[in-house]
Amino acid sequence: MNGGWHGGLLVVGMAVTAMLCSIDVQAEDLPVRPSIKASALYMVELKSGRVLLEKDATRRLPPASLTKLMTALVALEASSLEQVVPVDRHALVHQSSLKLHAGEQFLLRDLLTAMLVTSANDACEAVAWHVGGDADKFVAMMNERTRTLGLKNTHFANACGFDAPGHYSTATDLAKLTEQALQVPAISMMVRTVIRDIATVDGTRQVLLRSTNELLLDPDVTGVKTGYTSKAGRCLIASMFKDGHQLLLVGLNVRDRWEQAPRLLRYGLEVLRRMTQ
Repeated sequence: MNGGWHGGLLVVGMAVTAMLCSIDVQAEDLPVRPSIKASALYMVELKSGRVLLEKDATRRLPPASLTKLMTALVALEASSLEQVVPVDRHALVHQSSLKLHAGEQFLLRDLLTAMLVTSANDACEAVAWHVGGDADKFVAMMNERTRTLGLKNTHFANACGFDAPGHYSTATDLAKLTEQALQVPAISMMVRTVIRDIATVDGTRQVLLRSTNELLLDPDVTGVKTGYTSKAGRCLIASMFKDGHQLLLVGLNVRDRWEQAPRLLRYGLEVLRRMTQ
């Protein structure tokens, strides 16, 4: 009886040792982990769910204009792309390159594009007022959607991402939000747009939109959103599709984001390449 028990332990021990040796070999074969210069960061391969990098990924931090992904998701779940949106005068409280005027009418599709491509705050406010009836009601819709998505460390105080008490998220929550938002074809298309014209419904005024996301110059990058406030710092959500892998990178308060993000994405691709050899 005891001999069988000890024999079983020996077999289990050998199996565990073999597994650990295998893990050690894999770890040695992986590229050197790059330094992360950000307050929080999370990088995942979406198809497999494999986490490739993380740093303080569940730390609550201001998300700046990354907030607008939730605004777009809520707006499109409540309204249609072709809905005509009159610009409410209450929406014109923040300066923006769009320079909207009260009473102008745009398709919801075009305001969402402006909001996601150039991060236009007046377009964001116009969407919130139109869909929610007022800004506070729309924010309540955002927080309800946060609850249904299971984003337990996220709460919004406004639709656009301005610094405010009670306005926070985490890198992991933003990754979950982004994965959900990218399942909406219109959002997936908008966040990869580099340049586009929009116009008022009556055609009297046109506006040229240019993306704030420099990573889109890389043809493998498929989005997603930039953000900045004095409190949040430089923020970024980046997606990349290459060699059958879809990487999603979320960084909050990222230093040198245009240099650092491509380096981190290349690291992720190299890890996946070596793990699937």
